[in-house]
Amino acid sequence: MNDTPPPDRRFTARRRADRLLSGLRPQTVRESLADLAALADGPHPLDGPVDKYGDGLVRTLERRVADLLGKPDAAYFPTGTMAQQAALRTWADTEGPVVAMHPLAHPEVHERGAHRVLSGLRTVPLTTEPRQPTAAELAALDEPYDVLMLELPLRDAGFLLPAWAELDALYDLAEEQGRPVHLDGARLWESTAHFGRPLPEICARADSVYVSFYKSLGGHSGAMVAGQEEWVRRIKVWRHRYGGRLWQQWPAVLSALAGLDRELPRLPAYAAHAKAVAAALAAAPGARVHPEPPHTHQFQLWLPHPAKRLNEAGHRQAEQHGTSLFGGWWEPGPLPGLSMTEVTVQADALAWTAAEVTAAMEEFLDLLHKG
Repeated sequence: MNDTPPPDRRFTARRRADRLLSGLRPQTVRESLADLAALADGPHPLDGPVDKYGDGLVRTLERRVADLLGKPDAAYFPTGTMAQQAALRTWADTEGPVVAMHPLAHPEVHERGAHRVLSGLRTVPLTTEPRQPTAAELAALDEPYDVLMLELPLRDAGFLLPAWAELDALYDLAEEQGRPVHLDGARLWESTAHFGRPLPEICARADSVYVSFYKSLGGHSGAMVAGQEEWVRRIKVWRHRYGGRLWQQWPAVLSALAGLDRELPRLPAYAAHAKAVAAALAAAPGARVHPEPPHTHQFQLWLPHPAKRLNEAGHRQAEQHGTSLFGGWWEPGPLPGLSMTEVTVQADALAWTAAEVTAAMEEFLDLLHKG
């Protein structure tokens, strides 16, 4: 008896579409396994023993990411949520229990309050505005904090990045106040084009940096936190306490190494093309892009229509015309019928011209109105 559930409509429609604008084509388990097997012929030596509790390929990845970020050492984690909690908890070991962060930051919005429930940490908001905080707002905090966390880019505000001078001012003030800075850099990889600086320079003044391997690099899973050697030694203690010292992790680690090889060099081109894609989408009736222009290869697209109808139009466009423009739509705000999708410009999107985006968007809206 086959207990495998049938694939949902979005999965099937996007898989079978001839062209995708946003994101990656969904894969079956069989296809994902085939891609992993193909890495056996890649540049990484695979004839040694598998990793055991963090050695072997895991250590290879840790050293490579530490070098990429300009830090002395790094620790691999199976999930970003665990990596964030361990990083903040390690700072709390030496500093205290209060973290200054944006209320739209990932731990607040997407991790079910794990920093409070599991780590006993308390947060103070830097600003309630949907943008990056400023040094003036940090200086105006009316209670002390022990570690400053900055999310670069701030995903839930539209993948926003600060200007370099604004980031520098935050570093200056934290240093003046004697407080460490932790970067939630899950999507930091694609920030180099906006800042016009390499990763080591972006990370140089941060005391710790978290990065993800699946959000931009196409890895199966996993995350890394980099910092000074003694601090990384301490975070590995918390990794063990949180259950992250896995027996073997080589499949996820191998896919992360492949992502660094393949996707990391492409991200500046994705970010550049995202500006052209965003401009074409923004020209559609009722559409709004945020930010405009995008700061990375990801941005928000808003339309004044119910999410259910937009998703239906997307399914029909993929099924009837072989074109999939978007992933999913939802209504995140208090106004019903105002919907948002996150557009991610990657390899497939590079083949699209602005005129083709405009034509496909017209087709999408025509299906929406006929729906």
